[in-house]
Amino acid sequence: MGPSLMIATCLILAIRTAKWSSTWDPLTGDASLDTEIEYAAHLAGRVMATLCSRHEALFPQRKEPWYKANDESVPK
Repeated sequence: MGPSLMIATCLILAIRTAKWSSTWDPLTGDASLDTEIEYAAHLAGRVMATLCSRHEALFPQRKEPWYKANDESVPK
């Protein structure tokens, strides 16, 4: 679920900062951007937690084999 959480965080951040100017000074940084990143990560984490707790079928926790060989599928 790590990649899903990272993608969700980046999408939230991109949407929230889409109209910002594209200037950035490497010496001063941008505290508001850091705040937006923290908020996006928090929001994405809350959404993932809600989805995992209320809709377990979306994110199965245990691996089950999807194929079981029987007598008909084994070559002779």
